Amino acid sequence: MQRQRRPAASLGILLLAHKLYSAGLNTLPPVTLLTVIGQSLLYLGYIDPPWDRHEVCLSGESIIRYKDYRRLILSAIEHVDDIHLYHNMASFILKGRSLERRFGSLRFLILLLVFTVATSLTYVGLEFGAMKYFETYSYMRECAIGFSGVLFALKVLTTHYEHSAFQYVMGVRVPSKYAVWAELIIIHILVPRASFVGHLAGILVGLAYIYGPVRHIVDAICGLFIPPQPSYTYAHGRVGPQHWEGYEQQSYGWQYDRDYGHGDYYNYDTVKILDKLEAGAPPGTLVNEFGVAKQTVSDIKKNKDKIRQFA
Repeated sequence: MQRQRRPAASLGILLLAHKLYSAGLNTLPPVTLLTVIGQSLLYLGYIDPPWDRHEVCLSGESIIRYKDYRRLILSAIEHVDDIHLYHNMASFILKGRSLERRFGSLRFLILLLVFTVATSLTYVGLEFGAMKYFETYSYMRECAIGFSGVLFALKVLTTHYEHSAFQYVMGVRVPSKYAVWAELIIIHILVPRASFVGHLAGILVGLAYIYGPVRHIVDAICGLFIPPQPSYTYAHGRVGPQHWEGYEQQSYGWQYDRDYGHGDYYNYDTVKILDKLEAGAPPGTLVNEFGVAKQTVSDIKKNKDKIRQFA
């Protein structure tokens, strides 16, 4: 059955087109850009897959009982309407630009695929747990589609790598380490139809990446495609804004102490930013070009001698 074409002039599509234009197509890395375009074309019906969007919504019943495992991925790339698509893709543009520049396109693509499957599996696990705890099978039939679970996982990462102590969530100023939790609650209050369980699943997957298990899976898959590269180190740690002396990463409400592997920084543009700074480029333009925080640019400039020594 051929998928029905959606009007390209709908409000959500026009808003998304404006968002892409404002962000600048030339500033978006390839995986981020292709993900936005691909999901948009799928929603509009220009990509005609052998399934209907309502056939691939994710539920505990569809996976555990009917073993329709394709839903673990396909449910995440479908959207209910144009506004749903717009909000998800607008959020992804910001997160994808920042993280893809940090990780590199190949690692970011693998990260997206792992996050998609892991978020879906976590969603199913939470539904199964709710069914057992409340002794109500209806939880297993709750069906969800959309990319927002993956976006919450990415939100955990962007917050983790940011330097700012506070963030604004729907206009509310909150400490950065609590921002993702505040967004979870606020969205659930303002948009009751949004999948609270799906968003919670994304947060748990993001935390599982930061604290190890999911990160090790991504590292193992990347090891099959990305050759090892040297880690440039100095007395206080590896070169890169996350390892400079005095930098404190977000702990999400509890303390942790671990040695971060160098895999996350294979493709980080530290030296490129430094080159442009020394050539006289204004820091503000580098923030937009590389998708990094202003504090990151400032720290690179401050630590230029250490970077040059080991780069």
